[in-house]
Amino acid sequence: MSDWLDKVQALGATLNDEGTRVIGVDDRESETRVTPLLHLGLMSITGPDAEKFLQGQISCDMQDVSALGSRLGAHCNIKGHMHSLFRLMRVQDGFWLRCQRDLLSGSAALLQKYMIFSKAEAKDLRDDIVGLGCSGPGAAVLVEKVLGQVPSEVDGTYASEGMLAVRVPGKRFEIWLPREDALKKLPELVEFAPLGTSDDWELGEIRAGVPDLRPETVETFIPQMTNLQALHGVSFTKGCYTGQEIVTRLQHRGQLKRPMYRARVAADTAPMPGTALHSADKENIGQVVIAAPAGDGEFELLAVIVKDLAETTPVLLGSQRGPALEILDLPYQLDPELFQSKR
Repeated sequence: MSDWLDKVQALGATLNDEGTRVIGVDDRESETRVTPLLHLGLMSITGPDAEKFLQGQISCDMQDVSALGSRLGAHCNIKGHMHSLFRLMRVQDGFWLRCQRDLLSGSAALLQKYMIFSKAEAKDLRDDIVGLGCSGPGAAVLVEKVLGQVPSEVDGTYASEGMLAVRVPGKRFEIWLPREDALKKLPELVEFAPLGTSDDWELGEIRAGVPDLRPETVETFIPQMTNLQALHGVSFTKGCYTGQEIVTRLQHRGQLKRPMYRARVAADTAPMPGTALHSADKENIGQVVIAAPAGDGEFELLAVIVKDLAETTPVLLGSQRGPALEILDLPYQLDPELFQSKR
């Protein structure tokens, strides 16, 4: 893996001490960027029972993954709270599961706990398969340079010679490829588009309304609290999976009181995942999901907030004297029936 980090740095990137984030790049002006996805990692689930096993564990419909190529999906505990949040991708011999690099080991261990009676096996690929994020008006050109073809719809994929591209929300792409191929391809791509930072990639996720988990928020949210159903990350028709009873009950018999919002705030430092949100009259009315710098001392974020308060009163970051959030539009609509009492 050190050769990959060395290559990224040689091409002009500054990394954090752990080598898990691109924190600086050269200032070449370009809206199109290629971002080494050092903060993300892959595991594989392969074997005759791989799809059947995942169908009984993950919130999305694995038949959609097999047909379309990719979906977001959560692995929940028995109480319906998300322990892991993956992007699942169909590959020739099974599935790749992508999540935050520092959550990969724990996510794999939990899946393996349920895998004991299945003809399926998990393998950590984080040092063998690496990711590149392509964003901006020339993103599709970058993908075409690597694979020769571009996925046409969100969650669609195209695979060739051990490499895979997936179109993700926000007119962006992820490319996953063997490290040896990435060492050759990245210098070619940088001639067309400069490197991007991890913060900028995550800002694109936020603007696309795509949630993620961090160590601080593991087992904090039910999928609908992060709008995962609006991104086809939850199936309510496929049958049983771990935590399904709670998730389905909220959809059909309950009332969602804390959805996820997109917001902007002026602050001295980046809001950390899990940071509490307050109103002037009530504490703990929400939590930050993820945040990223948006320039000029401002940050954009996704946050789960009590709906009635988010829409009627200023929401304050960190304390009841903290800066107020400006609620922004999401790029998708939420089903209004989710917020209506079914009793």
